[in-house]
Amino acid sequence: MDDTLEALFAVIEDRKETLPEDSYTASLFTHEKGENAVLEKLGEESTELVLAAKDDDREEIAHEAADIVYHLLVLLSMKGMELSDLEAELEARR
Repeated sequence: MDDTLEALFAVIEDRKETLPEDSYTASLFTHEKGENAVLEKLGEESTELVLAAKDDDREEIAHEAADIVYHLLVLLSMKGMELSDLEAELEARR
């Protein structure tokens, strides 16, 4: 999974730099609401994950969890953080 997260974070960082017009990720970096757009998405996806878990819908749980991870990585990138910052914090909690 580390490779998947690293690859995804690399794509997010690339989209932040190149800002392709047809990229959802780039649109988050240029959104008129700024980082609030990502924060709102994190709240929305969290609610959707809770509802999927309540319904015991494994497919939807995986889908919403992936949405949360993606938007979390976008937020880390917005804040100038690296994936290693998250990994270090998780490692410290072992």
